[in-house]
Amino acid sequence: MSRRRPIVAIDGPAGAGKTSVARALAERLGWLRLDTGALYRAVALAARERGVDWNDGPALGRMVSGLDLEVEAAPGGRSRVRIDGRDRSDELRLPQIARGASDVSRHPEVRAALLDVQRRVGREGALVCEGRDIGTVVFPDAELKVFLTASPEERVRRRIAELRAMGVQVDESAMASEIAARDAQDSTRALAPLRPAPDAVVLDTTDMPLERVVELIAAHVARLSGGVAGTGTGPDAG
Repeated sequence: MSRRRPIVAIDGPAGAGKTSVARALAERLGWLRLDTGALYRAVALAARERGVDWNDGPALGRMVSGLDLEVEAAPGGRSRVRIDGRDRSDELRLPQIARGASDVSRHPEVRAALLDVQRRVGREGALVCEGRDIGTVVFPDAELKVFLTASPEERVRRRIAELRAMGVQVDESAMASEIAARDAQDSTRALAPLRPAPDAVVLDTTDMPLERVVELIAAHVARLSGGVAGTGTGPDAG
C-alpha cells in the first residue's frame, strides 16, 4: 500500500499507556489519532442498548453492518466517536463498556466489519492508531509498530486514576481482577490475540514518564520521515 505519510501502530494491554501516549504523540505530530478500542466499545454500547447479546457473534455482525460509526478528530490529539450521529465518546470509557468491548472483539463478524472502518481512516497515513492488534492485523504494513507494556500494579493504578478523574469510584482489588481477566482473554483468543508484532519496538512504561515515551516514539518517526515528523498532514497541521 502506498501512503503519503506513515502510520504509527501502538498496541498493548489495558493500562499500558496507549491512549495517553497516542494522544500526546498525535498532538505533537499534528496527525489524526484513531483509538480502535473505542470502536469496539461503541459496538458493546450499541449492543447493550439494542438488547443484542455480547456473545452472539452473528447478531452483533448484523447490528454493526447497520450501525453508523464515525470517528472524527478533535483538538489535542483526541478523537470523538459518534454512533448514529450522536457523540458517545465519554460513555465509552466506563468499566462495564470496556468489559463488553473485550467480549464483542472475539467475534470475527465484528472484527471484519470494523476492519474496513479502520483501514479507511488510515488510507492517507499521518495516523497514530492504538489498539490491541494494530501492528499484527489492522495495519501489518504500518511504518512503525510499538508495543507498550507496564507492570500489572502500575496498570491498575493508572486505570483507577483515569476512572476517578471521570468521577467513577472503583475498588482496587476488583480492578486488578478485571484487568487480569481481560489480559487472559485478549492474549489467548484464537482471533487476533494480543501480542507484539515481530518487528515492533517494545517499551516498558512502568517507570517511564509520558513525555519520555512520546519522545522515544517521535524519534523513531523522525528517522523514517526524514527528520520532518512534525510537519504532518493531519487535522492539526498548519
